[in-house]
Amino acid sequence: MDNENAMDQGPLVAPEVEAQVERGVKQARKAAGDLRSSASAMADEYRGRVDEIREDALDRIRTLQDDSKQYVRDNPTKAICIALGVGFVLGLIFHR
Repeated sequence: MDNENAMDQGPLVAPEVEAQVERGVKQARKAAGDLRSSASAMADEYRGRVDEIREDALDRIRTLQDDSKQYVRDNPTKAICIALGVGFVLGLIFHR
């Protein structure tokens, strides 16, 4: 019987509270949208930075590779001795 009386009393939530909840939901959605756009902008900025760093690293690697090739062309005997020494040391390390 208590349930029947409660139903006859009207809505359980006051209209003012419903309006406040609706405003809160709208504000939360707006805040989520703002956060999403800010995160997207930051991600784009970091992607750009990563691309710059990657290009710089690739350029340095290419330069090192070109310098190494030029050194081998200019000093073939030294290059062969260095390669033999490195190979010997690596062989000792990996033999164990």
